[in-house]
Amino acid sequence: MALTESDIDALAEASSFTGVVSIDVDCQPELVKAYGFAHRALQVPNTADTRIAIASGSKAFTALAVLSLVEEGVLSLDTPVRSILNSDLPLIDDAVTIEHLLTHHSGIGDYIDEDGDFEVDDYVMPVPVHTLDTTEGFLPVLDGFEQSFAPGERFAYCNSGYMVLALVAERASGTPFHDLVQARVFDKAGMSRTGYLRSDDLPSDAALGYMDHEGNRTNVLHLPVRGNGDGGAYTTAGDLTIFWRALLDGSVVSPETVAEMARPRAEDADEGMRSGMGLFLLLDRDALFIEGYDAGASFRSTHDPESKRTISVLGNSSEGAWKLIYELGIDG
Repeated sequence: MALTESDIDALAEASSFTGVVSIDVDCQPELVKAYGFAHRALQVPNTADTRIAIASGSKAFTALAVLSLVEEGVLSLDTPVRSILNSDLPLIDDAVTIEHLLTHHSGIGDYIDEDGDFEVDDYVMPVPVHTLDTTEGFLPVLDGFEQSFAPGERFAYCNSGYMVLALVAERASGTPFHDLVQARVFDKAGMSRTGYLRSDDLPSDAALGYMDHEGNRTNVLHLPVRGNGDGGAYTTAGDLTIFWRALLDGSVVSPETVAEMARPRAEDADEGMRSGMGLFLLLDRDALFIEGYDAGASFRSTHDPESKRTISVLGNSSEGAWKLIYELGIDG
C-alpha cells in the first residue's frame, strides 16, 4: 500500500529526517515535502528547492561524462587506464580498463575501505580537506593501495575507481573534471541547480550537512572541500526529475549507452541491488537508482521506467534518510 502524505510526515518526524522527499510520475509531481533545517543554528528551513549534497549518488554523473568521451572516441571501454595515468598510481594493475572502473570490477585498492572498520563520522581524509579541491589534488590520497584482486575477477564497490575515472577523463579531454561534467551532463540535461559546490563557500540555497540528528556539528572537516569523481555534487529534487528524464530520452548519452549502463553486471542480495555501469538496479524489478551515504548526507533516487515513477529522498544528515527510503520501498 502506498504511503500517504501524513504517513510520510509521521515517518519523517519519527526518524528526525531533515531534507526533501519527492515523488513524481512522468515528471508530474505527486508530492514534494521539505523537513528540518538547511542551517540549524540560524533556523533556516529546508525547502523543495534546497540544494543538498548526494554523496556517491553523483558517481552516475562521472560515468556519464566518461561515457560521453567513449561515444566520441576519445576513450574506449577497453582503454587501459595506465595509458592515461603514465607513471602515476603505480600499484594499479596495467590490465585495469575504463570498463573495469565503471562497473566496480577493477580490484584496485580503495582509499575508503567501506568493508573495513568504517564509521560515517570517522575523519577518513589523510590530507587536509582544503587541499582536495581539484582532481589532481587527490593523487596523494589515491596512491599506495595494493591491488585487491585481478581486474575483472569480481564486483567490489570502489570509491578510488571513480576518482581514477575523473582523473582519466580530465587528462584525456584536456578539460577540468568539474567543467567537463558541467558541460557534458548538467548543461545537456538541463540541470541548472546542480553542481560541485565548495562546502566552505555554500550559497544561501544550499543545505549544510549535519553529522547527527541533533546539534550543529557539520561535515565540513570530514569530506573533501569540493566533491569530485566519487561523489559530492549538490542537487535538488526537481533536478533529479530532470536528470532521469534526460538520461532516458537520450539527451545526455545515446539510448544504446544508457542500455549498457542499465545492464546488470553483478548482484548483491545482501545490499538488495544489482550493479550496472554507473547505475544500480533493484533486485526485484528493473527500477534504476543512484545512492549516496556520507558524513552529513543520506540519499537515494529511484526511477522505475515501467511506471515512470521517480522517488527521491535527499537527506542533509548522515542517517536521517534511511528509514524513509526503506518505508517508501525504494531500497530493493
